Amino acid sequence: MQEERVSTQTKLSIAAAALLSFIGILTETSLNVTFPTMTREFGLPLSTIQLLTSGYLLMVTIIMSTSSFLLKRFDTRPLFRCAIIVSIIGTILCCLPIKVYWLLLFGRLLQATATGISTPLLIHVILSLVPVSRRGTYIGLANMVTSFAPALGPTYGGMINHYFSWRIIFVFTLPLLLIAWILGETNLRLDAQGAGKSFDGVGLVLLSLFMVSFTEIFDQLGAVGGWSYRVAIAIVVAALTLGLFIWRCLASKSPLLDLRLFKKPIIGLRGANYAILQFVNIGSSFLLPVFAENFLGIDSLAAGLMLLPGSLLGAFIAPFVGKLYDHRGPTLVLLISNVSVIIGATALWAMTGKATVIVLTLLYMFLRAGFNFGYGNTMSDASKFVSASQQTDFNSLFNVLQQYAGSLGTTVLSTSLSLSEARIPHDVKAASVAGATNAFALVIVLVLVALCLTLVSIKVRKDPSVQMQSVEA
Repeated sequence: MQEERVSTQTKLSIAAAALLSFIGILTETSLNVTFPTMTREFGLPLSTIQLLTSGYLLMVTIIMSTSSFLLKRFDTRPLFRCAIIVSIIGTILCCLPIKVYWLLLFGRLLQATATGISTPLLIHVILSLVPVSRRGTYIGLANMVTSFAPALGPTYGGMINHYFSWRIIFVFTLPLLLIAWILGETNLRLDAQGAGKSFDGVGLVLLSLFMVSFTEIFDQLGAVGGWSYRVAIAIVVAALTLGLFIWRCLASKSPLLDLRLFKKPIIGLRGANYAILQFVNIGSSFLLPVFAENFLGIDSLAAGLMLLPGSLLGAFIAPFVGKLYDHRGPTLVLLISNVSVIIGATALWAMTGKATVIVLTLLYMFLRAGFNFGYGNTMSDASKFVSASQQTDFNSLFNVLQQYAGSLGTTVLSTSLSLSEARIPHDVKAASVAGATNAFALVIVLVLVALCLTLVSIKVRKDPSVQMQSVEA
């Protein structure tokens, strides 16, 4: 049918934004396998080095929280151009052969700014230009592209770190940035959708303070090996700023994030499931290589290769499960997703002390396949209960959930390792087993919650009043 066609220009616009997002995720996951090397090179603990990932994801989240305003106020092409330029500057700073950790972190934060613009822009193009009947397929394709980055990232980073220097990771991304720039300049043409929307600067400050203070709770726990007055202060600040932020979002006419979307039960249920899946995804992709290097004594190249089959499998099945969702609806794919991730996480928990490279590789494949069955389809299904005028607000909200959940996944699971190292300082292997076991126990609990949310959503979605809220065009 004519309305189901997707133009070549739309496809190239999606490709441009997807490529920039791909680069951001590639560098993020590439660095995870280099952290043991960096701790020695910079003389800093893992709790500080891991800010290159958790701090990156935190900055991405903060920028994404502004995406509703940005996409309504500015045309897509100048936004994309800004993201490319900032990314190039950040990449050059990361390439510099200067052993100053904070300069490297600043470069990573600039790269995060670019990813924080490009990822919501990618989904915005799909939600704006792709018919609802093909939305699952195209979000699946977008997830395939961005899933290929975690597939390639650990292997790419491990190989570069093994044979050259981890800084070369950034050098090789510069040509890709130029290709993305050309694609975006020649194809992105979506106009701003609401020039009258005001920017909620107070909301941004409150959200940033909450995210930083909540992350600081786990950073401090990992740094000192337990409770301290700084942890207590961070908890108080996080609770206070979260309360104020929620109040402002519900009371403001132009909130930074439209939390009122969660008043629709299906959106709230899907949002929580979406965040949990991303927590597990990013957290496990950080935890497993570090655990394998410390416990099994393998190098960064082998640790990266260990994740490659699972990530490739996830990337390969993403468009197919999107198409399955388009034809069969959400129930089957989400149940398969939650149950598979539970089985994979439970097996990892049970096998931690007896793990081998092959065992970790196979179990990560299972975990990753389960993740991809649910991840993109969770967002696709929720988007059908949002009107066209609310799509940018929905996009911003779910992207913030996605990125902050990923940041927390890295921070919390890193804290589990750091606490075990503090308690067992003279036995790296024993500390790694204890930390990873506790981390996977937490993952099991979270995914059990996600399964319960899916079961509740099946009943909620059958409610005639909920079905009437669905927007099919």
